[in-house]
Amino acid sequence: MTALLDINQLLDEMEAGLRQVLEHRGIEAPVLIGIRTGGVWLADVLSKRLGIEESFGELDISFYRDDFSRIGLNPRVKPSSLPFDTEDRDIILIDDVIMSGRTIRAAMNEIFDYGRPASIILATLIDLGARELPIQPDVAGRVLALESHQRVKLRGPDPLRIELQEAGR
Repeated sequence: MTALLDINQLLDEMEAGLRQVLEHRGIEAPVLIGIRTGGVWLADVLSKRLGIEESFGELDISFYRDDFSRIGLNPRVKPSSLPFDTEDRDIILIDDVIMSGRTIRAAMNEIFDYGRPASIILATLIDLGARELPIQPDVAGRVLALESHQRVKLRGPDPLRIELQEAGR
């Protein structure tokens, strides 16, 4: 495993991108929701950087995955926690890595079970492309193209770091 990217540089990119999107859309009071596990770590950091005082939410999308019946339940499933009403709220949905788009689809399904938000802004630390669904982040810290034997992993929470993993090693 090797260090891949400077986490602080990517967080700077995410913060700047989110500030730009929020200003462009005229959003003044967004709430953050992180997808477990890496998205929750990022939501914690970004809520402080953006000066969002309202507590952020945490989603565990295990029951919303479209492969749930094939792979079963993760033994570390915890209930989602949204300490606010999602109805008519502007939500910043945060995940560490987007690839196929399926995790984001599952997260949005769960969010809508809580209520109909006014909008959802998707922010990811790393965008790997390789979409299977038409879902794109509004903000990405970095777009990467990896070889088929490579994986990228956010480690944390303290300190946050990104690792490049070689399959089979």
